[in-house]
Amino acid sequence: MSTSFYQAPPRQMPTSLELSCCEEHEEGHPDSSAQAILEHYRCPSELLQIALRGELSRGSGFFRFGNAVCYGRSSSGTRRRSPNASLYNVERDVQWTDQGIALPFNPTELIQNLRLERYPGSELSRSINLLRRAYYFFRPPIQSLRRQIQRFYARSRQHSSFPNWPVDSSVEEINEAVLLAVLKRSGSETIPFVWFWPRGASACAVMTHDVEAQTGRDLCKNLMDLDDEFGIKASFQIVPEERYQVSSAFLDSIRRRGFEIAVQDLNHDGRLFDKEEEFARRAALINRYARQYSAHGFRAAVLYRRPQWYHFLDLQFDMSIPNSARLDPQPGGCCTVMPYFIGEMLELPVTTIQDYMLLHILKEHSIDLWKTQTELILKKHGLISFIVHPDYITQTAGEPLYRSLLHYLVSLQQTERIWFALPSEVNRWWRKRSQLSVVRHGASWVIQGKGAEEAQLAFASNVKGHLEYEFADTSKN
Repeated sequence: MSTSFYQAPPRQMPTSLELSCCEEHEEGHPDSSAQAILEHYRCPSELLQIALRGELSRGSGFFRFGNAVCYGRSSSGTRRRSPNASLYNVERDVQWTDQGIALPFNPTELIQNLRLERYPGSELSRSINLLRRAYYFFRPPIQSLRRQIQRFYARSRQHSSFPNWPVDSSVEEINEAVLLAVLKRSGSETIPFVWFWPRGASACAVMTHDVEAQTGRDLCKNLMDLDDEFGIKASFQIVPEERYQVSSAFLDSIRRRGFEIAVQDLNHDGRLFDKEEEFARRAALINRYARQYSAHGFRAAVLYRRPQWYHFLDLQFDMSIPNSARLDPQPGGCCTVMPYFIGEMLELPVTTIQDYMLLHILKEHSIDLWKTQTELILKKHGLISFIVHPDYITQTAGEPLYRSLLHYLVSLQQTERIWFALPSEVNRWWRKRSQLSVVRHGASWVIQGKGAEEAQLAFASNVKGHLEYEFADTSKN
């Protein structure tokens, strides 16, 4: 898919998909089928005439839709237990009818299965749980043993083909393939939609710093100095209990310089998601610390997660779900490079490799992998999000690497028109965008809703069988 640019930022209360909305579907509900597509594009609903073709299978499995690997139910072909098998491609079974297109699957169900990691292999196995406990047992005294355990995680998944590595954009592929099918069937030249980012930005970049230990806390000033040198502001994720002292003066020193604060776990002991009852107890404490810190965002230690429990958290956004968790202790990944709602909480997925993994697990000392991931995300106009720790990056080996990354990002900002934002700014924009709509205005289309002046009208078109985006020509207005 290619993009031609012309010109395109926040709101409250999302039109979100509830966590349970896609567990089971009755056949023949076009509104729920199109919901995820509508939320992604914010296009006129009357232009998305989607129905389900036939009765969906009772069981779920892996199959393909175009280039995307899917997991869920379908009404045609076969479904496999493993994504590594030869997968049936249901693209050939899309039907064009007088009313619209008929799909052999529910796209909203498939997208939610990926976003919420409802597919085999995304959960913590018993063996991984034992390794996790060993990791935390040895965490303080024996750094080398910790790294051996983490390398075992990585080796155990190196032959997995799903989620795709180093970036998985299956959700975007599904959205694009459905929209392209609608365009092919309707014969329409274009479908108008609300562009993904404010004022026509091609993509969004977010820098975050997880402060794991006292050493990292004491180096936060150094990291802020480095970020400020390049004109980039970041979010610092603070562990409230046990790891280090969190004083008001320390928090003020971050906020005063235009950086922001989010809560990282409770005490970073790796047990946050062991049991729902204990999570609820800890979540109440996390909520209290969030109010105390004036924080609106959350990240779990080591990117552990159970999205079905997020309703216990009284925060606006989470930053704990990786796009592709190939090197992380908990496998899986949300397979999207875009923010998305989980109930009323907005998820800002982690879309690039963490600095610790790059330096100490892969033992890479160049930014080549970060650049590759960034370029792949740019192609989908997504969220380029980084986790960089003051605990590691300000040490001798890490600082030149991080400085190179900042140089690269600043140059990219100028050439690609990337929006550099704090997580809270992305949260505000995505909520605002979720309430905007595209409506007819005479012979043209306009964006309607609070904050429409920050949004950019765009058009998707079918160009020789490929989906392309372009911006509305406002020079005539």
